[in-house]
Amino acid sequence: MAQIFAKSYFYKKKLFFTDVKKINLAPWLFLLPGITFFLIYVIVPIFQSIWVSFYEWDGLSDATWVGLANYIELLDDDDFYISLKNNIIWLVLYLLAVPIGLFLALFLNQTVFGIRIYKSLFFFPFVISQVVVGLIFSWFYNPNFGVIAHIWEFFNAKPPSILADEDLVTYGIIFAGLWPQIAYCMILYLTGLSNLSQEQVEAGRLDGAKGLKMLWFVILPQLRPATFISIVVTVIGALRSFDMVAIMTEGGPYGSSNVLAYYMYETALSEYGYRMGYGSAIATVLFFIMLIYISYFLLTMYKNELEER
Repeated sequence: MAQIFAKSYFYKKKLFFTDVKKINLAPWLFLLPGITFFLIYVIVPIFQSIWVSFYEWDGLSDATWVGLANYIELLDDDDFYISLKNNIIWLVLYLLAVPIGLFLALFLNQTVFGIRIYKSLFFFPFVISQVVVGLIFSWFYNPNFGVIAHIWEFFNAKPPSILADEDLVTYGIIFAGLWPQIAYCMILYLTGLSNLSQEQVEAGRLDGAKGLKMLWFVILPQLRPATFISIVVTVIGALRSFDMVAIMTEGGPYGSSNVLAYYMYETALSEYGYRMGYGSAIATVLFFIMLIYISYFLLTMYKNELEER
């Protein structure tokens, strides 16, 4: 009898551990294809790009090891500093998309007649291509027939050529890029507002919170995940800005609207680009800037979650 009981006990124990192993293994089986593609098409190319940055290579002939020569050359490259400065301007002004997106989401989060039409109109910029946005704003800024030209002519003034002005061109491109980015942040906040805890809102009202106090102490704390995603995505979009520059100015006039991503392409991959190693050095610098910035936000978010526990 004791032997039968022991066999039954160990058999059940074996089945239990088998089920646990299956449960633990199942998520990894589903994640495996995604992890594999991520490693092949994201992680491996990052390390390959860093490795190529230590070489002088035109993409066709044999590569020559130059060590840190490409990075040292960057220190004396005026075009690199112009691109870096423009990226910083992009980063600062692009973050305006977050509060503007929040304001629009609060405005659209109402139950009034026709609100779905308004939401569709504000959502429209998000679904169109960056290339199309760039073309639309290129026509918009045109000093001969664009909307800006007609506005200036109405006041009997000479319209500015925004995309041909070294001082205005970067701000003109950023303004164009903000249009779809604001729509994206608005969508994130609308999703967050639809998941608000009504109990907390009612408790805030009972405590006399209304207006800005309700927004600051009750609404915004619940929108923290949406805010985090909005900031991270906006920062990444600002630092890797490429499409708008390529379509609207191709880095001109005289390289004044260049950003690091486009300068990297221009140096390594464009019609006249042949310096793969130097372009990889620019890409590596951009990657580490993004890595530092995003890591800071991740650590901050992690610390806040630990404090809340």
